[in-house]
Amino acid sequence: MPPKVRITKKMVADASFEVVRASGHENLNVRTIAEHLGCSTQPVLYSFKTMSEIRQAAYDIADEYHTSFILPKEPEENPMLVLGLNYVRFGCEEKNLFRFLFQTDQFGGMNVEALMGGENLSVIIGIMAQGLNCEAGEAKEMFLTFFCVAHGLASLLANNSMEYEEGQCKTMLERVFFGMLASRRDEEHAETV
Repeated sequence: MPPKVRITKKMVADASFEVVRASGHENLNVRTIAEHLGCSTQPVLYSFKTMSEIRQAAYDIADEYHTSFILPKEPEENPMLVLGLNYVRFGCEEKNLFRFLFQTDQFGGMNVEALMGGENLSVIIGIMAQGLNCEAGEAKEMFLTFFCVAHGLASLLANNSMEYEEGQCKTMLERVFFGMLASRRDEEHAETV
């Protein structure tokens, strides 16, 4: 008789991510994870002590996936616009993951400063600072405005409140982005006068 396949902690975490991705965080439980793995619930419970730990493991995988999804894959003329459009596309194409990452209690009680201090965000701020030829602090301030618009569009798409129209989304993001650049130039001009 062949030996039983050992269910590892990583397998449980990956299965948890896949359950959320396929059917939403509302359906993440020991039973659905075990079904996905083709095993009983015992190995799932052996790997993690609580559902909260399982949820966090799935969240961490989803966060990494999201970051790799939205980052520009090739050198771009305007990486910030590509990043924003990828963020909006993520809301459209990965509705369950978007809702899990951004519309659950994960950010409960968190203020904007805490959100802006996230580890993965430093990569994004670096891309924006490079694209705008500015300091990281200024890029962070501009990112918040850009993020709010992109997040609003992605939320509408993730919740089926709007149909995805790439050209329209791109136009809106360009207006915000180039509006921020114009505002920045006006501020710099006012300081020199």
